[in-house]
Parts: sequence; C-alpha cells; structure tokens
Amino acid sequence: MKLPLIALTMGDVSGIGPQLLDLLCRGSEIFQICRPVVYGNAAVLRRASELSGSRLQTREIESVSDNLEFQSGIANCIDRGKSDVADAVPCEIDARAGQGAYDYLVSAIDDCLSRKVDAITTAPLNKESLRLAGIDYPGHTEILADRCGVADFGMMLYLPHGTAIQPPVGLGIVHTTLHTSIASVPGLLNTDAIFEKIRLISGLMQKMGAVQPRVAVCALNPHAGEHGLFGDEEAQIIAPAVELAIQSGLDVTGPLPADTLIRRAVHGEFDAVVAMYHDQGHIPFKLLGFDQAVNITLGLPIVRTSPSHGTAFDIAWSDIVPDTRGIIEAIKAAAKLSHKQPDR
Repeated sequence: MKLPLIALTMGDVSGIGPQLLDLLCRGSEIFQICRPVVYGNAAVLRRASELSGSRLQTREIESVSDNLEFQSGIANCIDRGKSDVADAVPCEIDARAGQGAYDYLVSAIDDCLSRKVDAITTAPLNKESLRLAGIDYPGHTEILADRCGVADFGMMLYLPHGTAIQPPVGLGIVHTTLHTSIASVPGLLNTDAIFEKIRLISGLMQKMGAVQPRVAVCALNPHAGEHGLFGDEEAQIIAPAVELAIQSGLDVTGPLPADTLIRRAVHGEFDAVVAMYHDQGHIPFKLLGFDQAVNITLGLPIVRTSPSHGTAFDIAWSDIVPDTRGIIEAIKAAAKLSHKQPDR
C-alpha cells in the first residue's frame, strides 16, 4: 500500500509555518508516514531553508502526480496564491500573509475534495491577518466547513495515548461552541447541537480505534449547575442531548462537572469529551500536551488535521528551532484517518 499523499499548507508566512515545513521536509520521519506536498510559496520556503542552513531543494510543481520524488531534503511545492506573500513582514500582522494562508488552504481543500490528495495538515494561520485581507472567517475550521459545504462540523483536539493520556487510543475533545465570546455561549447552546457533537466525536474516535467510544459531556456551569442553583442549562439543554445520544445507541455520560470530568477522562474512564465552549476544552488539553495536541476537524468529507499551537510570532524567523512534535502528530493522525476514508 502506498503511503498517503498529504497536503501540507504553509499557513501564515509571517509566522512559524515555513520553518516547520523546512524542518519536516529535510528530515526523514515525515517520509515514513506519508508523501508530503507543500501548498505554499516556494520563495518563502527557500528563505526558511537559508535561515536554517538546511539546503532544502524546493521544487515548484503545478499539480500532484505519481511522478514526484518524495525523499528527505526535497519539498514539492504548489503555489496557487493570489498574494505577493514574499513581501509580507515577518512576525507581524499582514494582509498579504492572510490572503496567502487562505489561498493555500482553499487550494488544498479543492485537491482533497477531488481526491488528488488524501488528507490535509495545516500550519497555523493568523486570524487578524485573515480579517485584514478581507476574509471574514474566524479560522481554519469555518473555512473548511464552508468550502466543503457542511453545516454540522466541529473542532476536536486529540492527544495520543501515552504516559499522561491513558485511554488506549488517545483522548479527543470537541467543542459545541467555538470562536465566539463567552457571553454568547449560553444563548448558542441547544440540544441538537450538543447531540451532533456527541455523534461526530464518537464516529471519529471509532476511526481512531475505539470500538465503542465512551463519551463524556461537560456541564456548562460549576458543579453541573448544583441542581439548578447555578443555572438550569444542564437540565434543560445538555441532559436531553445526552439522552438522545443514549437512545441512538451511543455510550454517553453526562452532564458532568468539567473540572473532574477531564481528570477522569485522562485516567482512562472515557475516550472522548464534549465541551460546551472553547476554553473549557483548550485549557486542559494544552496544559496536558501543548506540543503534542492535534486539531482535527469533524464532519467534513475530507481529512484535515493541524498542530494546536498558533503562528508563534514571538519565535518565528529567529534562531530558535521550532518544535515539530505537534505537526508530526497531526500528520500521523491525518495518515491514519485517510485510510478510513471511503474509496481510498
């Protein structure tokens, strides 16, 4: 069986993405996982290579084909961007970088939808640069969902099995609401949305190897509302979603207080968690494994993963060598999931 073809998008060129891709393509580990194709700017990738002294060979290509050479020290690069990203200012918000990140992502999505590549792993983009370029999306997840034409989707963080993460196939957490204000969260929650996230993460964790994924659902309020003392969202909105999921045959528990639920999940009691809002899931997961956490978009007809960190303007384009553990774990997850896609 051939290794999967995985599109690696460059993300925001002012950030850490180009350096991550340089490190990946000059090393050997990635070529044991997949056949990588960079979607980004060749001149920027060469600049990253010059900074590191890697002597990476960047080959500009028009499209993906079986005739490409995949080996350490070579990067096959597709650039269909509309912006002169080579002039973007390093480590700063820049509309050219935002436009480029969007263009690389859309190009990779279209190639994945048409089965020219098997999966996508994205380097980080910057939301302010996107907005400055006139691109009205909060981030990767929403662009992916819109381009793929799906209404039911979710952002999941995943940590692989290890010393800290005891569930046998790793631990996933999906967010019912995502890039929105805390004040808006209670009004955005509804039973159908929570049920959909339970269904999505159960299906994904099954693909990751859990035969009957054990899903736990977070409460919104402290102490799960303390029987209505601190709020009634648990009884009125969350518990009915859990009951719907149980009736549909899923293994679901909740709503449970988030502070103790995460600990129980990490120790192996659950395979997946449904959080009610962004920081409820992100804070514990990034505390547990910031350098290994993988972002997986649920509900798409394609596979997309990414590291959980951002553009790292504080260390990008400096002598500090970026940590590639997160993006390597993301590529591993993309490769594994790509084999579960239909007609692959």
